[in-house]
Amino acid sequence: MSEEIKKKTIVVLSDHPMSPSGVGTQTKYFIEALLKTGRYKFICFGGAIKHQSYQPMKTEEWGDDLIIHPVNGYGDQNLVREVLWVEKPDAMWIMTDPRYWAWLWEIEEEIRCHCPLVYYHVWDNYPYPKFNKKFYRSNDAIATISKVTDDIVATVTPEVTRKYIPHAVPPTIFKPLTPENRKKFREENFGDDSEKFIVFWNNRNARRKQSGSLIYWFKKFIDKVGHDKAMLVMHTDTKDKHGQDLDAIVEELGLDDGQVKFSRQKVPPHALAALYSAVDVTVNISDAEGFGLGTLESLSCGTPIIANMTGGLQEQVTDGKKFFGVGIEPASKAIIGSQEIPFIREDRINEDDLVNALEEMFNKTPKQRMKIGEQGKKHVEKNYSFEQMEKNWVEFMDEVTEKFGSWDTRKGYKAWEQLSV
Repeated sequence: MSEEIKKKTIVVLSDHPMSPSGVGTQTKYFIEALLKTGRYKFICFGGAIKHQSYQPMKTEEWGDDLIIHPVNGYGDQNLVREVLWVEKPDAMWIMTDPRYWAWLWEIEEEIRCHCPLVYYHVWDNYPYPKFNKKFYRSNDAIATISKVTDDIVATVTPEVTRKYIPHAVPPTIFKPLTPENRKKFREENFGDDSEKFIVFWNNRNARRKQSGSLIYWFKKFIDKVGHDKAMLVMHTDTKDKHGQDLDAIVEELGLDDGQVKFSRQKVPPHALAALYSAVDVTVNISDAEGFGLGTLESLSCGTPIIANMTGGLQEQVTDGKKFFGVGIEPASKAIIGSQEIPFIREDRINEDDLVNALEEMFNKTPKQRMKIGEQGKKHVEKNYSFEQMEKNWVEFMDEVTEKFGSWDTRKGYKAWEQLSV
C-alpha cells in the first residue's frame, strides 16, 4: 500500500479567486496549477468583492484542498497570526499592488521566521520604485507580472529571489468564433447596429481606467466619422463608487445605445470570449495598468487592441517588431502618492491620440483587422502560453518551498534573537 503524500499548505491573500477581477482570475489560475499536481492544498482569504456570506466555502472540484474564507479588504494582522499558528503553512502567497500590503510587511518577522513569504508583484512604476525597496526586501521571493516590473525588482533588490511569470488565459475558452458564429452573434446581440465598427471596453469603472474620458473622446471620434458608423460597448458597472456615473455622461452628451451600449451583468468566461471575438477592436486607455488582462483575452480571441503604452499593456500591443493594433505613447506623466502610500507614476494619453487610433482601426478593412488579430493571437500563444504559466508556477513554488523550508526546516531567514536578561 503506497504511503499518502503529505501535501504542502499555502496560505493565499488576494482577490477572491471566484471574483471576475484580473487579480482574482489569475489567483484562481495559480491555485489550480498547483492543485493539479496533487502535492499542494490552499487556504485562501479572498477579498476585494462584496460578499453574500462570510462562511468558509469549498469547491466541488477540489474539496478540502481549497478552503476559501471571504474577508473584507485582504484581512488583517490578527487574522494572519491566527492562520499562521493554526495551519502552520509551508508558504504564504500574496498578490496585488504593493501599497495594499504595508500592514502585512509590518509583521514580516512573525511570518518569515516560520515560513517563506511570496509576493506576486502585479504593479509598480517609475520613477520612485526605491520607495518600495523595504517592501521588496520583506519577501523571500517575488514573482513579477511584466518585464517592466521584473526590471524594477531586479534593479532595486537584485538579492531577492524572483521569477518572471506573466498572466495567461486558457485558449480553450478565449478563442475566435467561426466567421458564421461571429456574424450570428453580432446580429443577435447588436441587431441593426451589427454592421457598425464596434469598439469594446471591458474594465472596472474606476478613476485610473478613464471610463468617463473614453465616452467623451469616443463622441469626438463619431463626430468625425458619423454617429451611425460606430458604437462603443462598455462591459462594466456604470455607477461604481470608484468611478463616474457613466449613464449621466451618455445623457449629457446626447448619445443613446446606438452609440454607447452598456453590458452591466456579469457573464461567464465563454460569453465574454464571444464578445471579444465579435467586436472589431478592444481598447484600454488606463493611466496605469499592472498588466491589463482584458487586452490579452481580446488578442487570444483574435481581436486587435488599442492600448496605452504603460506597464504590461505595452508588451501585449507590440512584440517590438509589429503592432497588434495601435499603441498610444503617453502624452504626460503624473506622480501620485503620499508619504504613507508609495509614489507611482501615471501615464496619461490625450484625446487626439485616442481619436486618431480609433480612426486608424476604423479605416482598415475587416480583412486587415482580421489579419492583425491573427498575428496578435500568435503573439499570445508564443509569449503568454497558459500551459507555460502553469508550469512556471509549479516550478517556482517547488523551488521556494524547497529552498527556504518552513517551521522546523526553515532556511535562509534569521529571526530576531531575544535578548537575555
